[in-house]
This record gives sequence, C-alpha cells and structure tokens, in this order.
Amino acid sequence: MGRKINKTNKTDLILRKNRELTAILEVSKVLTRSFSLEYNLHSAMSTIGNLLEMQRGCVFLLDPSSRELRIVASHGLTKENIERGKYRIGEGIVGRVLMKGIPMVIPNIGKEPLFLNKTGSRPEKDGISFLCVPIKFKNEVLGVLSVDRIYSKELGAVDDDLRVLEIVASLIAQFVKLWESYEEVEKEKQRLKRELKGKYSIENIFGQSDRMQEVFEAVHRVAPSKSTVLLRGESGTGKELIAKAIHYRSPRSKGPFIKFNCASIPEGLLESELFGHEKGAFTGAISSRKGRFELAEGGTIFLDEIGDLPAVLQPKILRVLQEKEFERVGGDRTIKVDVRIVAATSKNLEKLVSEGRFRDDLYYRLDVIPIVLPPLREREEDTALLVEHFLKKFNKENNRSVSLDKNALQVLLSYDWPGNVRELENTIERLVIMSRSDKITANDLPVSLSIPRIKSLDISASLRANVEEIESVNILHALEKTGWVQAKAARLLGITSRQIGYKIKKYGLTARV
Repeated sequence: MGRKINKTNKTDLILRKNRELTAILEVSKVLTRSFSLEYNLHSAMSTIGNLLEMQRGCVFLLDPSSRELRIVASHGLTKENIERGKYRIGEGIVGRVLMKGIPMVIPNIGKEPLFLNKTGSRPEKDGISFLCVPIKFKNEVLGVLSVDRIYSKELGAVDDDLRVLEIVASLIAQFVKLWESYEEVEKEKQRLKRELKGKYSIENIFGQSDRMQEVFEAVHRVAPSKSTVLLRGESGTGKELIAKAIHYRSPRSKGPFIKFNCASIPEGLLESELFGHEKGAFTGAISSRKGRFELAEGGTIFLDEIGDLPAVLQPKILRVLQEKEFERVGGDRTIKVDVRIVAATSKNLEKLVSEGRFRDDLYYRLDVIPIVLPPLREREEDTALLVEHFLKKFNKENNRSVSLDKNALQVLLSYDWPGNVRELENTIERLVIMSRSDKITANDLPVSLSIPRIKSLDISASLRANVEEIESVNILHALEKTGWVQAKAARLLGITSRQIGYKIKKYGLTARV
C-alpha cells in the first residue's frame, strides 16, 4: 500500500512539474504575441491562473507620475476590485515587496495584519495564502506580481510556486521594458511624422506670387484624392517639396513616402530597385529583397525624372498604374500593392512621345492631374521672400548674423536663377559661410550673378548688343569692387586706364546708391 502511495505521489509530482513548465512556456508565448501591454499581461495571468490552479492574480506596475502601484492585468478580479487596487510604495504587502525588491509569502492572510485586501476581492480571508514577487529588470523594480492559493499537500509546496512566479515575473519584466522601448520609438516616430507634416505643409513652402498660389490651390484640391499626379517644371523648382506636401496632406500621411530618382540608378539595376528581386535572380542576389513599390505600401511613391525611365521598364510602370500589381525580378508570384504615384519631370514628355522614346499610353496614365511649377525667374516677387528665408535658415545653422545690403539684394533680384530655388539656396548658404563680415555688399557677390543670361535678353537684339551689355555689367562690378578707382578696376579687368575711361563714358556708368 505504501509503495502505491509513493508511486501516486511521484506521478502527481511529475504532473505538477509538467504544468509548471507548460505555464512558463505558455506565458513566454503570450508575451510575444503583440505589443499590447494590457492584452499580453491579461493573457499571461489567465494562463498561470488556469494551469497552476490559482484563485486570483495581479500584475501591479509602478506609475512613474503618481508613484502608485496600479493593477494593469488580473485574473479572478472584477472591474471594481481592480479600480480599488492601488498601493503607495511601502504600503501593505504589495508596497513592501516593491520597496524591498524581495518576495514575500503570507501562509494565511486572515492572520496577517499587514495584508490590507484593498481590492475587496477576498470576503473570507482564512485559509488563503498570498505570494508576492517583485517584477524586476536588472536592478530596477518595475512592479509586483501577486497570486492567491488554497494550499494542501496534494497541490504542492510554496517554494515550487515561488520559483515559477519568479520566472514568470522575470519574463513580464523583460516584456515591460521591451514595450516601453517600443512605445518610445512609436512616440518619436509620430513626433517626426508631425514634424515632417508641418515642414512639408503648404504653409512652409514659400511663394506669394500668383503662379505659386495656383500651385498651392492645386495641391489642396488633389491631395485628398487617389489620383496620379504629374509635377512638371525645371530642375530646382521644388517638385519634391510639392510631392511631399501632397502626401502629408492626404489620407496616406501615416504611410511611407518613398522617393526614387529614375535618372540616378544605372539601367541594369532599375528594375530590381523598383520591383525587388528573389534570391538567386542574378549574380549577387543572395537573398530576396523588396523594391520601392513594396516599401511604399499604404503610402506614396515619388518617381522623380520619370522622363528618363528606360523604354524596357515603361510597360511595367504602366501595369502598376493600371493593375496595382507586378512581379519581382526572378519571381513568378504576383504582388499586389496599394500605392499612390506622384511623378515628376523636367523634360518635355510630349516631345519624347513624338520621338517614340516615351510610351503614349504611359504618358496619358501619368498626366491625369498635371501641376506645373514655375521657374524662379517667372515669380520674381518670391525671390526676396526666399532670400530672407534662406538667410535666416543658414544664419541659425552656422551661428552667424549675416545680412545683405540693398545693392547686393538688388543684384540677386535682377538675376534670373537658371538653377531656380536650389541655386538660390546654395548661393545664400555659400555667402553666409564664406562671408568675412556680417554685411554682404554687391562686391562680395560672385561675378556670375551680375551677368544676365543670354536667354533672358531680347531675342531681337544683335550679338554686339548682347556682348556690350555683358561688358558693361563686368566693368560696373569691377568698379564697385575697387571703390570706383578706375586704375585698379582696369588692372582687375586686364585693360588700360584709358580704355576703362572710354567704356565708362560709352555705357554711361554711374555708382549705384
């Protein structure tokens, strides 16, 4: 008979150990299902409650603002019990475990005056044992894990439960720290998205001219839609800024904005970059890789310089526009994508179509809503505004307080800026960094800014008139740079004093005030 009892006890012990191992395994699984703090912790408490036959259990976490322990997950408690379960550091058994960072076991809570029963979940306290262990990550105590049990010899020893609970508490601590890191990253990501949304909002793209107001109105109208947009304009007119403004004002603003320049990647790599590739698709393809279209899922892809897209890839782009699907290089699985396409070009697409270098069906699919960005020379009233903005920006970045005198500003306003806003921005940055003083004069500006572009002159003017205008500008710049000392200006230009005197009279040059 004694042998039978021993055999039964051994079997019960094995079953008990199996339940403990199963409980630990299941808790580790539920804690990695998602990044939902309450959902995962509730699942963990239900798991150990059911597998280890515990009546009640709570996960208390320390609220950093109130410095109170609050129940964030439980098993066997009502909503009212949970709301009442708050402890200060050092208060009751739960508060003491947090303060000391060591486990506590109360064999019978009915005989323990320190047990406060603040949740009110135990109307009959006699015969209930209470186990409480700290939730600790390294040396930081994050909270407390507590459980109730009715003990008997058949159900095992307190030491067994403490060991299991300490392992579970360690798993919970690791999950809580991981969740905190995840929350910080998510908050930072949302902050950066709000910052980007503000940076690329219409209000932060400068332009008071009628032409730019037309662009802004078009952006406002097109942004909420799903339509493809084609941005047209010279290089440096701000097509990427407008593309980002469309994205961040659209319902897709929480999704990715993926930029791809069709002219910057060698033709042999374009297809892989856009559509991705499967492992072994070509030499060097050691693993599968997503392309830009897959990365843009749920957001916007900006195809810059679409006019440079090779003819061999144009049908594949057309298919994405029409069917929203493609295959990776070396793959046969059709991939569906939900992306909005904003394309841009500085080329004459109509001419490319007529020359057979750009598919007409692709052109018509892209040209659903065209927005033309004017060159800076056609929005002269915006130049002064942009100069002021870039001065403020680069002064702040370089801890300078550089300004332009009125003559220098006039030179900048008179220049036609063939590189558009990008050229103006680069020029102001260079002036701020390289200027020896805080006041930039016309003499400090590059000579090239004082030379009008031939294309901006009257097309009916003769070659001699064009040359004479350029010559007069150069002489005036040299005179201003030398303080109107004709001999110095002549040496600077490589001519004689007599020649410069003649030229001054010929062109009627006078000092600018």
